[in-house]
Amino acid sequence: QVQLVESGGGLVQTGDSLRLSCAASGSTFSSHQMAWFRQAPGKEREFVASIYSNERGTYYAEYADSLKGRFTISRDNAKNMVYLQMNSLKPEDTALYYCAASLRSGYVERHPSDYQYWGQGTQVTVSS
Repeated sequence: QVQLVESGGGLVQTGDSLRLSCAASGSTFSSHQMAWFRQAPGKEREFVASIYSNERGTYYAEYADSLKGRFTISRDNAKNMVYLQMNSLKPEDTALYYCAASLRSGYVERHPSDYQYWGQGTQVTVSS
């Protein structure tokens, strides 16, 4: 069982930066694919970024095409933490941001149904 707790959301202005954090429980954290999704009111949950390892222990990060260059996902396996650095925020980034974990790794998983564990979400609101 994996428990995820997000933090770091808030109200910011256009152009600001924000870093989200996700604390994960479990002793096999380093092998999990970790991801961020977001969901705006009235919209489907969408993939933001994921970070996963291959069989050699090399980590890879993948992003939604529209977010490349502004968002950065990272992880600290020693602390069981995953981060999402968000720069140059726009009003359209306003959403509830979720941390998710998948027991599968080795390739990117972009669909919410691919993930077995979810946090409660942290709200990010970007004012214009």
